[in-house]
Amino acid sequence: MTSKTQSSAKASKPIEDAVAAGKETIEQAMKASTEGYEQAIAMGKEHVANASNAMFRSYDDIATLNKQNVEAAMKAGNIWAKGYENLGKAYFSYAQDAAERGTEAAKAMMTAKTMQDVIDLQTDFAKQRFDHLVAEGTKMSEMSVKVATEAMEPLQKQFDTTVSTLTKPIAL
Repeated sequence: MTSKTQSSAKASKPIEDAVAAGKETIEQAMKASTEGYEQAIAMGKEHVANASNAMFRSYDDIATLNKQNVEAAMKAGNIWAKGYENLGKAYFSYAQDAAERGTEAAKAMMTAKTMQDVIDLQTDFAKQRFDHLVAEGTKMSEMSVKVATEAMEPLQKQFDTTVSTLTKPIAL
């Protein structure tokens, strides 16, 4: 029986070696597959983290831009309001001056002795009013242009900043 057992052990040795070799090959393949899979997962996590960080940076940039846009609009509005307050004061000052000069001219015409004196006073008054009207109109026009230009400065500056930021590519 020993010789049968020995010959059976000898015959099963190559099978056991083949099974061991197959098992080792499968283990190596599983190990390589697992390492590749883990590497792919790590790379995927890294890409997702980078994309997520870029997205949140972009969100923060947009939120900051929106805040800056509102601040620029508020600044422009304050400049506009102050400028038009000054323009309104200038207009009412002009209107008050015109009324006072009109009253003076009317009093002077009431004291005129001849019709020619009335015509001369009226002609002088009309000429003075026209010259004053042109001067005040020019002054108010210049004030309006100045206010509009100053009010647009913060808006233009913020527009340039916004365009520059939004046209910049997102870094991943």
